[in-house]
Amino acid sequence: MSARNARKDAIAAIADLKAPEPMVDYTQHPVTEVFGANVFNDAVMRARLPKATYKALRRTIDEGAPLDPAVADVVANAMKDWAIEQGATHYTHWFLPLTGLTAEKHDSFITPTADGRVIVEFSGKELIKGEPDASSFPSGGIRATFEARGYTAWDVTSPAFLVDGVNGKTLCIPTAFVSYTGEALDKKTPLLRSIEALNKQALRALRLFGNTTTMKVLSTVGPEQEYFLVDRHFYLQRPDLINAGRSLFGARPPKGQEMEDHYFGAIRARVLAFMMEAELELYKLGIPVKTRHNEVSPAQFEIAPVYEHCNLSTDHNMLVMETLKSIAERHGFACLLHEKPFAGVNGSGKHVNWSMATSCGQNLLDPGNTPHENAQFLFFLTAVIRAVYMHAKLLRASVALAGNDHRLGANEAPPAIISIFLGAQLSEVVSQIIEGRCEPGHHGGCLEIGVSTLPALPKDATDRNRTSPFAFTGNKFEFRAVGSSQSIALPLITINTIVAESIDYLVSQLEAATSDGAELNIALQALLQHTLAECQGVLFDGDNYTEEWVVEAARRGLPNLKSAVEALPALVEPETLAMFSAYGVFTEREQESRCTVMLENYIKAVNIEAQLTLQVARTMILPAALRYQQAVAQTVLATREALALVTAGGGDAMVSSPQEALLAEAAELTGSLKLAIDALAEVHGVAHELDSGELAHARYFHDVVIPAMTEVRIKADALELLVDDNIWPLPKYREMLFIY
Repeated sequence: MSARNARKDAIAAIADLKAPEPMVDYTQHPVTEVFGANVFNDAVMRARLPKATYKALRRTIDEGAPLDPAVADVVANAMKDWAIEQGATHYTHWFLPLTGLTAEKHDSFITPTADGRVIVEFSGKELIKGEPDASSFPSGGIRATFEARGYTAWDVTSPAFLVDGVNGKTLCIPTAFVSYTGEALDKKTPLLRSIEALNKQALRALRLFGNTTTMKVLSTVGPEQEYFLVDRHFYLQRPDLINAGRSLFGARPPKGQEMEDHYFGAIRARVLAFMMEAELELYKLGIPVKTRHNEVSPAQFEIAPVYEHCNLSTDHNMLVMETLKSIAERHGFACLLHEKPFAGVNGSGKHVNWSMATSCGQNLLDPGNTPHENAQFLFFLTAVIRAVYMHAKLLRASVALAGNDHRLGANEAPPAIISIFLGAQLSEVVSQIIEGRCEPGHHGGCLEIGVSTLPALPKDATDRNRTSPFAFTGNKFEFRAVGSSQSIALPLITINTIVAESIDYLVSQLEAATSDGAELNIALQALLQHTLAECQGVLFDGDNYTEEWVVEAARRGLPNLKSAVEALPALVEPETLAMFSAYGVFTEREQESRCTVMLENYIKAVNIEAQLTLQVARTMILPAALRYQQAVAQTVLATREALALVTAGGGDAMVSSPQEALLAEAAELTGSLKLAIDALAEVHGVAHELDSGELAHARYFHDVVIPAMTEVRIKADALELLVDDNIWPLPKYREMLFIY
């Protein structure tokens, strides 16, 4: 079948699709019944575990008490019985390696007996620890290839869950993943460490404010997930989408997102069917997805949960991404999680909403209504402002990946300059603190911390600023720069740790002042005034997309790290290594390994795209251009023969024809495409000969290979607008973005 017919057959096949049958009748099985059905959650544990075992396990989960092996044995047996009753045949230690994906090795519950039969068993030892091969996972130099031993350790704070399969279910046990020497090979281990670091410092602050009842402080997170859906008929004809996750070629369609008619529009029936099945599977896993809607770009959508504890939210977001991709296939879609699948329309991010909450349920970033709570709120607000100001480069590095380079800095997403949006009301409060003023403001009375007059701040007291990378939105901060494909673990590790460091600094200053005899409220007023004055350069409520802000940010001394290659070295700056080490989140070796892995991932991602660009351009686009050129040339020859006959019969000869002009244009574009392909091949070949370390290698790909890829695309996209539509081999934007 020709490429021409394949494209048209794809469109015809999509047109003939019928709406799928509903997966569940919520009138017969209400959401409250479905939710958490596949989770070994607190209700299941309470029902299946002896009271003493349940209480001991809760102490481990809630207070971090050591886990008794005898308790683990009882839990393992109950977990096994529950899983088998649900149809499980295997279990796996589910973990988050440095690939950015999830990993699992399945083991059966069966154990052979001497009489040739099998029994079903699962011990506490098997629950607590597993041993997958660690040699082939990226480690950034922590492990050599021949050093294969790695261990998984049960994370009791994230409940086990069941994943449905074709012939049964698999029990998934969330775990940490460490090397034989105890070094973290995953994202969960440092995440748990950062949660503990934040908890320790936040409790110090609360004790200073007289709070003696709170036993734990957790970061709470709600990650919004954006994604694209493309019909699989088109997807399977696009080698770039299959292998790179984004389109490396494609002329802009006549219509993109400029009509703004897709955003929050009515959801098409086929897409809604997909969304509802995905939600069903997520409900079973206990994931509290709340929102679904069309996003700005055509074929772009969003799903968002309510807030959960940081660790659980991280696990759940990985499951959301996996579920979206698997359910999309059932509905004939491909789910694209890349940050920029299509040029010329908005890309996808993952807005991570972050706050801190006590074990008593108090949100520490909620302004509150009493003077004491307001003073406490301003303390924690100042801690976050200082953290972002002091560690802006590190925060930018936490979202540095090849895909995000296509998104950050464009007028569709937060810029690479990290700044904070507070809104008019909070900005006024901060200004009063910095200036030491005590006068009525536009929104309330005179400010005097800890005495009386900070006004109650409604949660939505100001407008939102979608151009800000780190915006206060009522009772939380929204980190908008996270890439749609990446795990939220590293951004959260970073936020937790830098805020812990900032709280530590502020508390230490207050403790020193009060130990010298200063009254707490007076010391707090002076400390917040000094700290906010020092860090106010990071506050900006205006349009982050303008060139004026770029100039102003430079004047303020804010870093503008426009690419991942520029940002990633911040991970291994001496002050960064010292901070992570001081709070027990990363050893220096673990942190350096993360930088190495992220640079390697950048190199590999761009290398794959360069090879795809060469292959698709050489084997699909260039042949199509030559076929078109040949067809036009045949028309020119036929025209010349006809003109010759006219001339021979005494008619006037034409010097040139439109066909000849078209042939010249096609020949010029085809020739320039071939030259661009050759140039890319040359610089790509040089890239493989470099032996100058990961950073220099990544810079070469950024500075030399990517511009060469762009030149190939420019020529190819120009040809797409010229070549006969029946000859062009790749599904076009006008089809992929609008036919589904």
